[in-house]
Amino acid sequence: MSRLTDSLEQALIAENLNLRDWRELIQRLLDYGVLCRDDSQVEAELYDRFERIESLVDEYLGLMGVRLQHDQRFQFVRLIPPGARVPGIEDESDEPFNGGFRTRLTQAEIALVLILRAEYDKSVREGVIDEQGCATLSVEALALASKNLLQRSLPENLVERRQLFRRLRQLRLIHYAHEADLEQSDSWIKVRPLIVNLVSNDWLDNLKQAIESEATPAPEEAEPDAPEGASLFSK
Repeated sequence: MSRLTDSLEQALIAENLNLRDWRELIQRLLDYGVLCRDDSQVEAELYDRFERIESLVDEYLGLMGVRLQHDQRFQFVRLIPPGARVPGIEDESDEPFNGGFRTRLTQAEIALVLILRAEYDKSVREGVIDEQGCATLSVEALALASKNLLQRSLPENLVERRQLFRRLRQLRLIHYAHEADLEQSDSWIKVRPLIVNLVSNDWLDNLKQAIESEATPAPEEAEPDAPEGASLFSK
């Protein structure tokens, strides 16, 4: 056993944990890139475990240039890749990073994320967020906002719609109980506060500018310019 592993194991024993507990937590963080306590019982247990050994996790990931964003109020923790910039968090280096868990989205996912951010900001202004900082939005309202802001509809194909929403749920940006709910316009989803930390204000500004200049838009100008496979984290 290496000195590093031995030292880690001793630190874990002090918290009544073992290497298996450690691996489960680290692998989950690296796989998902985020833990959100209210998402499931599994994530609640892992989040509580993280809080007990946060300094160890931070030190370990820091060796790879990975930073942690830990929001204790809304009880989530997210990994920030090297070189990524997140609103409200200082960038510690300009080191380039193009792979791993930097989240890359399709055009359809980008459009939906922009709409969710805009609607979340609206809910914040109106003071209609819950104690967890979530905004509740009906599928019908989301579809209407998509048409009004981006002149595009949600996928009519149910498989495509489920895949689109499932991707954003994996990123812990939204939460809904059952995929069958996506078939009903009066069903509700929760938009989590994590969306504020992931969506660049520049994107919102570009969206607003596009809307304001769209009195008679050309077809190719109907949507904000966002490159295929764009990253939620700014470079």
